[in-house]
Amino acid sequence: MAAKLKKGDNVVVLAGKDKGKQGEIKSVNPSAGKAVVDGINIAIRHTKQSQTSQGGRVPQAMPIDLSNLAIVDSNGKASRVGFRVEDGKKVRFAKTTGDVI
Repeated sequence: MAAKLKKGDNVVVLAGKDKGKQGEIKSVNPSAGKAVVDGINIAIRHTKQSQTSQGGRVPQAMPIDLSNLAIVDSNGKASRVGFRVEDGKKVRFAKTTGDVI
């Protein structure tokens, strides 16, 4: 199945504790159906001190389900993603505006 959301896309969160927040996708795990979004779904991770790094409490973005994310269109609103063929290539487009992503 083609990926509707990819690394580098600007998305908005549709559900959960960060509902309404926007961010950029840092990584996608298609097999798990999750993505890590910069500044969204932050959890505190405790790290042990080592010779190279200092230990402590480190905020880290945790994966969020792809179904809770929607791409941000040119108007700044949440949009679904569709596919169409232009010039022999399959492209993604925002369903609200029809613009190619």
